Amino acid sequence: MGLMFRKRKKIGPLILNFTENGYSSWSIKIGRWSWNSRARAHRVDLPGPLSWKQDKSR
Repeated sequence: MGLMFRKRKKIGPLILNFTENGYSSWSIKIGRWSWNSRARAHRVDLPGPLSWKQDKSR
């Protein structure tokens, strides 16, 4: 497995994700809740190392 380049730029609650090929996706994070444009999934951070994720129904 090779090395991968990944960069994140945070502008308030908006997070822009970049890879070696350029723009990848965007996310929004408000408190413990977040949503990602690529995965189209909601995620809630729970106490400790746990989190809850709900994928978009297809």
